[in-house]
Amino acid sequence: MTSRLDDDTMMLMSASDIDAWCAAVFVHLRIRVAKDRQSEFRSFLREAIPFYEAPGGIRVRLLADDADPERFIEVVEYIDERSYDQDNDRIESDLTMANLLSRWRLLLAEPPVVEIYREVHEARRPQRR
Repeated sequence: MTSRLDDDTMMLMSASDIDAWCAAVFVHLRIRVAKDRQSEFRSFLREAIPFYEAPGGIRVRLLADDADPERFIEVVEYIDERSYDQDNDRIESDLTMANLLSRWRLLLAEPPVVEIYREVHEARRPQRR
């Protein structure tokens, strides 16, 4: 099995802390990026992810679809509800965020599908002491 991760993807992954993370809210942005826009899309994310994560309590990751190289899921993880609520406020009021989101939408081949998930604490396995 060959790895599909290229240098750009590895740089995106290292932009986020890939350490132990216990998120409470997960936003999945299911997107399609045309082949001729892939490089531009990855360059955009290298610029945008540090801004997205800057308030703290937020981690952004990019997942690629093995069956369709134009499909991705951007996963935005929030450490708690407060971080999620504050980021929603930032989306509504921050001009830099509005500019980044406008640029992001222009890179997409179709409108994104936005899904929001929350961890079900009752499903968690008890931690050993």
